[in-house]
Amino acid sequence: MVRKGKLQEILSKAIYADDPKLYTISYRDFDEVKQVSLQDFLKLSEDFQTIPASRIIYIKRSNEIIYRRAR
Repeated sequence: MVRKGKLQEILSKAIYADDPKLYTISYRDFDEVKQVSLQDFLKLSEDFQTIPASRIIYIKRSNEIIYRRAR
């Protein structure tokens, strides 16, 4: 289960209080893992309408993983 509170907190901070260009999102796309910038993810997912938050595997800020989905 995705901890939406923590995930929402990270994404909100990235978008509104930090530089969104520093963030990268990895998510499941069928049997493939894709990695895109936060800005690209928001466009692709149509603000989580087509790609739900539950498919996010991890979020990086620069090269540091700041969120990883609990298994």
